[in-house]
Amino acid sequence: MTTLTNKPDLVAPPWWKFGYVWLILAGPAIVIVAGFYTLWLAIKTPDPVVSNDYYRQGIEINKTLVEKSLLPAVNGRNHAVTPPVDQPAPR
Repeated sequence: MTTLTNKPDLVAPPWWKFGYVWLILAGPAIVIVAGFYTLWLAIKTPDPVVSNDYYRQGIEINKTLVEKSLLPAVNGRNHAVTPPVDQPAPR
């Protein structure tokens, strides 16, 4: 029997030379960069504060609608989902 003792040593290349490694690492890296961009965007441009008098503004809108003789439409809108037992009596 003959054995070969002079085999060349096979050395694996470093991990960063494999394309599939970069393909796998690209997804999480893109998500991290997008997260930091979203954080920066949220800090740079905060949402505007909603006014606290929205209820009063709604009442004023209803008053202007009543003044324009749209009262049936306003009542229909206000009582569209009101159960029949709780609806006001017709005039």
